[in-house]
Amino acid sequence: MNYLKELKSKISVLPDSPGVYLMKDAAGEIIYIGKAKSLKKRVSQYFQNKNHDFKTQKLVEKIRDFDVIYTPSEEDALILEASLVRKNQPYYNIELRDDTSFPFIKITKEEFPRLSIVRPKVKDNSFYYGPYTDATLLRKAFKDLRKIFPFCTCKAPSVSCLYRKINLCPASDENSITQYKKNIANIKLFLEGRRSDLMASLNKQMLDASSEHNFEEAARLRDKIEAFSSLAKGVEAKGVEELARVLRLVRTPNRIEAFDISNISGQQAVGSMVSFYNGLPDKNNYRRFRIKLVKGIDDYKMLGEVIFRRYRRLVNEKRSLPDLILVDGGKGQLRIAKMILDELNLKIPLMALAKQQEEIFTPNKIKSIKLPASSSALQLVRRVRDEAHRFAVKYHKLLRKKEFIN
Repeated sequence: MNYLKELKSKISVLPDSPGVYLMKDAAGEIIYIGKAKSLKKRVSQYFQNKNHDFKTQKLVEKIRDFDVIYTPSEEDALILEASLVRKNQPYYNIELRDDTSFPFIKITKEEFPRLSIVRPKVKDNSFYYGPYTDATLLRKAFKDLRKIFPFCTCKAPSVSCLYRKINLCPASDENSITQYKKNIANIKLFLEGRRSDLMASLNKQMLDASSEHNFEEAARLRDKIEAFSSLAKGVEAKGVEELARVLRLVRTPNRIEAFDISNISGQQAVGSMVSFYNGLPDKNNYRRFRIKLVKGIDDYKMLGEVIFRRYRRLVNEKRSLPDLILVDGGKGQLRIAKMILDELNLKIPLMALAKQQEEIFTPNKIKSIKLPASSSALQLVRRVRDEAHRFAVKYHKLLRKKEFIN
């Protein structure tokens, strides 16, 4: 039952904020996806409550790991949950796969597509998104989305439409149809959970409008980007802002990179680097390192090797650098990291987080920084530190397993 200890350790550092959780079995397959107003409370309930129904009991018996995706609101978690269930079809999401009692968002296939919340889903050649587990949250998300990307809900939109007068519905004239189709395309990206693609699309449209000297349209798109960014700004974003204040940083640490080392008596030593952007894991930019230069047991030198290799490469390739580097440990690990950055002539803000008292150490400061457990900044750096540790241990186990097989 060692896996229970690991699961509870992961749960202990989850934030009291919204998001989506993905339960996995021993093979790493996603078997259930759910949303939560508080990830910490909801995920912990699976392992604290003994009075589950039969289906949930069977689910809990098979859970060996989980991932979480943080969202700015419970409404956003609802939309993301539905798109992930549709994509992954988890075995225990029986209701969302089969039940017709939950609501859907319907987009008609017309020259001027209409959006509506409906139930049940029918075969009428329309696009359907969902189902969604909470109709109240869905209506709020629907309303918020309409403020950014106005759309029609009636069969015959006209210039006299009340929603047009309050800028929630465009009129059906030739000039507006092209833009309206762009709105529909953007809404589809949002409902499919493709947020990065949506932002890229909006930015491209803005740049195209600007290059064509259509500055009014470029300004309108800029406002949409800002509105969507505000909608997508989550609670770990709050941790990023608080961390900037705590560390007295010149710029907000939007990009944080964290390092950890894993080895047993110097054998199969590896290093990990995880990347967080705006308080959220950016797994496409995670990196793994096999220790090449250090022999024997010397975690300090191993950490130095990994940091040197990472940032020498970024410098040589003229790629962007992080806003903050975090290392797992105390003053010793901090000193090594600072020495490597000085050797590379890099001025990147640096911090270390010690496990025992969760103290923060920074260069040129004798005393550590101690934050309350409720601090968003502390919750963020703990999550980043623990993710770096998890990623390093996972890689180390993989190499040991390969060695055993061979």
